[in-house]
Amino acid sequence: MRLVVQEWERVLVYKDGRFERVLGPGRHRLPAWRRRTVRVVVRPRVVLVPLQEVLTGDGLAVRVSLTSAVRVAEPRTWFEAVDGPDAFLHAAMQVALREAVARRTLDELLADRTVVPDELVAEVAPAAAEVGLAVERLALRDVIVPAELRRAAAEVVTARAQGLAALERARSEVAATRALANAARLLDGQPGLLQLRTLQAVEAGGATVVLSTDPARTAAARATS
Repeated sequence: MRLVVQEWERVLVYKDGRFERVLGPGRHRLPAWRRRTVRVVVRPRVVLVPLQEVLTGDGLAVRVSLTSAVRVAEPRTWFEAVDGPDAFLHAAMQVALREAVARRTLDELLADRTVVPDELVAEVAPAAAEVGLAVERLALRDVIVPAELRRAAAEVVTARAQGLAALERARSEVAATRALANAARLLDGQPGLLQLRTLQAVEAGGATVVLSTDPARTAAARATS
């Protein structure tokens, strides 16, 4: 029997139902009599834990999904240890995810979504090794909070933005008042500045300027552009 094993696979050889050896990449020749071969793909693949409802540490229900990249590290263990090793790993990931979310409040969960996957890798790795798998990386795919919490968060953001806008308007009004007060003090000290500013306004045009040199007499000069 001639076999060609690809780079991304390994071949298990059994003789009379007993394990004999693992064939690596390349061309192989072995007796076919009383032997059976099993091809195992060892390149990474994605295992997804779909959305599930989990209670956080502060009693809020969120829907969380998880994605992971796994590969077969021990082909013989993967084939012999359990029936359905991927399902075994999926269950271990699901339980670990529930426990990790339950240890945190919603704010902690949303604040840093990288901490939970790091913990899950450490917790799931032993279970994965039992079935010949290695977990290369994990990530929280979705964290969906209830609609009422989303509305409440939106209201908080809106209120914060409105408060900042009101604060900015108040600061602008204070700055304008200070500018007027400074201008009034400057004019009191140097009355000639008022006449110069008046002449600038007349020259620029488009404004109505009222000149008063005597409290008993007033003269109006209209400048138009």
